[in-house]
Amino acid sequence: MKEDFIFERYSRQIFIEEIGVSGQRKIMNAKVLIVGAGGLGSPVLQYLAAAGIGVLALADFDRVELHNLNRQVIHGEKQLHKTKTSSAADFMQQHNSTIDFRPIQVKIDIDNAAEILRPYDIIVDCCDNFKTRYLLNETCLKLNKPLVYGSIHGFEGQLAVFNYQGSKHLLDLFPSVPPPEQVPNCDKNGVLGPLPGIIGSMMAMQVLKMAAELPVDTNQLTLVDTLHWRFSKLSF
Repeated sequence: MKEDFIFERYSRQIFIEEIGVSGQRKIMNAKVLIVGAGGLGSPVLQYLAAAGIGVLALADFDRVELHNLNRQVIHGEKQLHKTKTSSAADFMQQHNSTIDFRPIQVKIDIDNAAEILRPYDIIVDCCDNFKTRYLLNETCLKLNKPLVYGSIHGFEGQLAVFNYQGSKHLLDLFPSVPPPEQVPNCDKNGVLGPLPGIIGSMMAMQVLKMAAELPVDTNQLTLVDTLHWRFSKLSF
């Protein structure tokens, strides 16, 4: 890729004093794995692709359904019933074809988690169940990889960075897996579309700051209440 093309495409990032040419190079050398191609995974993928992350992988085993389209904005009507990873590949080809995009059409479980996560520098948890969340956390601890965590429900969202430069992790915040009946989900309780866009964009920002080696808050859970428009932090 020619340097003048790179500069023109990413100039508005390069103009930021804290990023510059060296920071953009770091972003372009980063390898990131997003787990989940739904409401959170969609904006994370969009903004990491737009920023020029060098290697961007997406793990998901689901297919696009009509009810996804209110929030999963990388998918469209033409992608209905396609796998979400192939739909994401369509989006990537149109949005930034220069990126090394790696669709991983598989359900991450205890047998394959380490193998799937190992090649990547930063793991982004955009999944929708606690079993996978705890597995990702455990695997990141074993492999010493940072984990960007986000969750959404109704009008509310959460965000945290785990296991980054010796910081705390998911078990320090939630020591045990909650019973399934106590876990809210979009299928039963719903979610307004812009919420995952907000939380996913915040997650992407944390990934980019890590990639560019900028300061990142750790040992804090950011709480977002979009109904009452309140933002707060919980130290743990």
